[in-house]
Amino acid sequence: MTDAIRALPEGWSETRLDRIATVNARIGWKALTASEYQPDGYAFLATPNIKNAEIDFVRVNYISEFRYNESPELKLQVGDVLLAKDGNTLGIVNIVRQLPRAATVNGSIAVLRSFDMEPRFLRYVIQSSFIQGHINSVKDGMGVPHLFQRDIKRFPLPAPPLEEQCRIADYLDTETARIDRLVRSQLHLIDLLKEREEAAIEEVLSHVAEKSIRLKYLLLSPPSYGANEPAQHDRRDWPRYIRTTDIAEDGTLRDETFASLPPEVAQQYLLDDGDLLLVRSGATAGKAFLYDLRFGPAAHAGYLIRARLNSQLILPRLIWHFCQTTAYWQQINEGAIQATIQNVNAEKYGNLLVPHMAHDRQLDALRHIDALTEKSGELRRHAHQMLALLAERRQALITAAVTGQFDVSTASGRNVTEGVTV
Repeated sequence: MTDAIRALPEGWSETRLDRIATVNARIGWKALTASEYQPDGYAFLATPNIKNAEIDFVRVNYISEFRYNESPELKLQVGDVLLAKDGNTLGIVNIVRQLPRAATVNGSIAVLRSFDMEPRFLRYVIQSSFIQGHINSVKDGMGVPHLFQRDIKRFPLPAPPLEEQCRIADYLDTETARIDRLVRSQLHLIDLLKEREEAAIEEVLSHVAEKSIRLKYLLLSPPSYGANEPAQHDRRDWPRYIRTTDIAEDGTLRDETFASLPPEVAQQYLLDDGDLLLVRSGATAGKAFLYDLRFGPAAHAGYLIRARLNSQLILPRLIWHFCQTTAYWQQINEGAIQATIQNVNAEKYGNLLVPHMAHDRQLDALRHIDALTEKSGELRRHAHQMLALLAERRQALITAAVTGQFDVSTASGRNVTEGVTV
């Protein structure tokens, strides 16, 4: 039991999740495959649908009535708390506040149905830092992190009187909504800055380009796929194993997702300075990452395609900038195989039309683009810092409230957004 639980106010008690709620999750997929998805039917929620403030019942897959009825315990009800129990979204939690259509969940989500705790309070407790820390300590899985149902059932919980649970939930609904409005403002600012930057890049490239050429004619070798190896090592003295989840929005690599490959396995997939990595499938298909030596020795995974550019013909950074433009994304969307999972293969990447010009004009264009994007990048970094600060304050407020560190009936605002500017 954590210190936060030990120091509960008078009148509060300690309990366990399985003593106040049922815990259910899909056992496997019961042979359910993506080919069974339908144009309409019963909503089949996945973790991306629960990661935002409100559950997304629109951008979902649909399953048949037969599949929906197979698992009656997973037919969602208002008040159900949904917990992501697999993958890099592990620990994300949301609550069904309304049910616009009949829905169920896939195997990555556990359904917590409270019978002796205010559901909103339960949701906030799971969002608190002490439960998120507990999740991190009990998760399993060398490659893909996973929470077993037995561990979810054992979550330690504070249990104030029901009336107090409702007061705390009401207070947090109000205060987190204030923070969420600031978050939306920062996200809107980031989107605007990105749009302006992309437009500026496109304008420069269209002005200086002498012709368009297929990407494959600017490569030293044909586009190649990466290693199909599990990410089960994190030795810093081995080559880094770059996967789609490692690539950050700012063109760098996330340190918290670091994984490595044994040198003998990585050897045939090692990257050279200026190699362009392109995501080939999934929600981020088309995303580009430019590798350089500052990232240290690295190899790429199978969901990434390596384009080894000939720097005598084209400056790799110029192509990476092009990969941020509308002209690039239009080609990606037109060329993608629109199956259940979007896919762009090596051949399609090789046939992309990219701007080309003489070397001196490439240098001029790159200098111009770098100058244009420097200020925009600084503003975006500031906005991301504000988002991190808001997330930190949001969780601190939730943790303090659900563990009784202050009396919500006398609190108002608590300066949770002090120092945050929009």
